[in-house]
Amino acid sequence: MFSYEFGTIEWMWGNGTIRLNLPGGVEQTQNGGYQEVVDVLTGLGRQGWDVATCAAGGNWLFWTLRRQH
Repeated sequence: MFSYEFGTIEWMWGNGTIRLNLPGGVEQTQNGGYQEVVDVLTGLGRQGWDVATCAAGGNWLFWTLRRQH
């Protein structure tokens, strides 16, 4: 049997802030637009993460990530 671990990415494009939260208390914040979001998602994909869900509202996008553990 397998299990998942989860993380999140929040992007507020109005002020260009990307926040990443991963298991173990890893939290990173950076400035960025579309290309930086693509770069973050691509880097996480190389580490085995994929997008489980996405929510949006106003100037905000929120992704829930998962990786088989």
